[in-house]
Amino acid sequence: MFGHDGSTLAVVVRDGRVAGVLPDRELVVDGDVPELDASGRAVIPGFVDAHTHLVFAGSRHDEFAARLEGRPYEAGGILSTVAATREASLAELTDAVVRRAERCLDTGTTTIEVKSGYGLSTEAEHRSLEAVRLASERTAADLVPTFLGAHLNPSPGYLDELVDEMLPVCAPLAESCDAFCDVGALTVDESRRVLEAGLQHGLVPRLHAEELAWTGGAQLAASLGCASADHLIYATVDDARALAAAGVVAVLLPSTSFCLRAPYAPARLLLSEGVTIALATDCNPGTSYTSSMPFVIAVACSAYGLTIDEAVRAATEGGARALRRDDVGHLRIGARADFIVLSGEHWVDLAYHPGMPVVNHVVKDGVVVR
Repeated sequence: MFGHDGSTLAVVVRDGRVAGVLPDRELVVDGDVPELDASGRAVIPGFVDAHTHLVFAGSRHDEFAARLEGRPYEAGGILSTVAATREASLAELTDAVVRRAERCLDTGTTTIEVKSGYGLSTEAEHRSLEAVRLASERTAADLVPTFLGAHLNPSPGYLDELVDEMLPVCAPLAESCDAFCDVGALTVDESRRVLEAGLQHGLVPRLHAEELAWTGGAQLAASLGCASADHLIYATVDDARALAAAGVVAVLLPSTSFCLRAPYAPARLLLSEGVTIALATDCNPGTSYTSSMPFVIAVACSAYGLTIDEAVRAATEGGARALRRDDVGHLRIGARADFIVLSGEHWVDLAYHPGMPVVNHVVKDGVVVR
């Protein structure tokens, strides 16, 4: 790999961790040590996708086609995925998560946050999170489980069930608790109740906020010290300042806006106010069915006006910060040896060649997995 001064660098890996990054001419190897020759190609950390919905069943291609044609689709929406997911067995859901995680690995994603949220009952949400746990044993990617029972508030008394019954059962299988705070989903007060209950079970709070309209979700995320506030299409200057002051990471999802032909989040405003941003795929069956972080980077550079360095940082270390992980998303000494060898000599190819194969090798914990 090349350093910023044009010199060739070597990444030294020991026991799955980065032990050093040094000029190739200074590398001294004793004995028979495995070597991956990057041949001067760019090497970057593995992508950290901090917002996905990989655990689901069924398809909503008819809904997507109807949207493109500008016509209503009566059977569409989250509830159609809920129906299919409830009917799927644990084995079927597990297989589906493994397949999608493997596709993420294909394009360089080595750490993936995975939300539940298409069960919306105690049994189905637990089964979804159990599928994530089982899938993590069958893929090289790290899967980070998030409980999103508050994807909707579908019926009277549902939030009581979520707080009193669902959370105690599901919390042991999750690291975080999320809520969809927006028009047609949960109100600010309802979201606060869910996240505060999650905190009581030791779950890190995160929040879908300001995607469909401004509701005050970003301010809620700041007040609760959420790990992340996600979407933020309608975030304001005051929201940005509150998120920056609270250290909440803004997880931006450009492929969702791309697929919905919707407005894009104010990435430059957030950066100008000191907010750490992350990029993620929002991989889900309804509004952003992609697992490709290179595609997300290309859209972010075009639609948000990010530089390639800003976009790559957001797709790696930004995502790690959103997940409160300090061992991934970078290649400093002590980090997990998760990295990508690109096809060219500079990471600008991720945006320069949108939709083209630009990942040559994927290394996870020091082992070549692609």
